[in-house]
Amino acid sequence: MTSSETGLTANSPHVLMPEPSISMNLPEPTVNTPGDKSAPQLRDLFLFTAGDRTFAVAAAEVDGTAEAKKPTPLPQAPVSILGVVYARGRMLTLVDPVAVTSGEPLSWPPLIPAIISLRGDEQLALAAESLGEAITVSSLDIAASDPESESETSPVVAGVLRHGGQKITILDPGELFNVAVQRKDRRRRRF
Repeated sequence: MTSSETGLTANSPHVLMPEPSISMNLPEPTVNTPGDKSAPQLRDLFLFTAGDRTFAVAAAEVDGTAEAKKPTPLPQAPVSILGVVYARGRMLTLVDPVAVTSGEPLSWPPLIPAIISLRGDEQLALAAESLGEAITVSSLDIAASDPESESETSPVVAGVLRHGGQKITILDPGELFNVAVQRKDRRRRRF
């Protein structure tokens, strides 16, 4: 076999090197990076209900769920904090999603039907009446707020989504603790 048949050339008596190949100048493909805000992103959301409302949090923020937990009340806690519960090996501060978004607490039974524990150093959980499914939506489908509702202007509301004929309020777990603690209790007298 000769060097012309193999496509190899001899640069020295002992080394055979491949002949240079022809390169084509092709444009680099455009790739949407996660930090690119102009391109639509897919988001996985975990749905749950409280009162007559449907809520969602990013599925990546959910550590797990638990059923039928009785919170231990905290003295002088804002109405948005239902107490603490032990779930998934951790003590979690249980937050009422209706109270942090609207300011008005939901009337919860002594035994909370469902708990959604969240990831993070704050060790928070959300109270829920029922757990939903996980869905994937485009970021283009999420509105910043609902113009029909004043309660959707809370900093904990990351956006509003209309999906499957229902309005879903998306919560921002990063703002949850600050809003829950700072929410002023309208019914309690301060001395």
